[in-house]
Amino acid sequence: MTDTRIDPPVTAGERAMLRAWLDYHRQTLAAKCAGLTEEQLRLRSVPPSSMSLLGLVRHMADVERAWFRRRLNGEDLGGIYYSDDDPDGEFDNVDTASAEEAFATWHAEIEHARAAEEACADLDAMTKTDRQGVHYSLRWIMCHMVEEYARHNGHADLLRERIDGVTGE
Repeated sequence: MTDTRIDPPVTAGERAMLRAWLDYHRQTLAAKCAGLTEEQLRLRSVPPSSMSLLGLVRHMADVERAWFRRRLNGEDLGGIYYSDDDPDGEFDNVDTASAEEAFATWHAEIEHARAAEEACADLDAMTKTDRQGVHYSLRWIMCHMVEEYARHNGHADLLRERIDGVTGE
């Protein structure tokens, strides 16, 4: 596995640091998937889990959309790969899913997320309310997104090692 990630700076302002770490973790998920066939990307972890690398990419596309477009921007959008009737669709429905489409969608949602983040005046900007009436700051969202990617990148490490023995940071 070739590591082309850009390390976050060791010193930077808060917003630049959060952006850099979030991008680093986005790049990490991409690196864990690099060089694999569509079939390999679909391989599940262990029963009863339906987790796969392709499922993680699809999940993160939905997560990017949920936090930056739906909550931060207040856009009236549904899930991409899941629904109320199929809450784990991003993981469960990968058997015939297109990896090319999933990666394109994930990258498009990342670009929407970057635009939404950049449009906010500062990290204290608050989201539109969510279903429970809670508002989140942009700072909270960015910290949460780093955590979300870091957790799933741990899953991706194990999935990748199971597929072809490749490990990495």
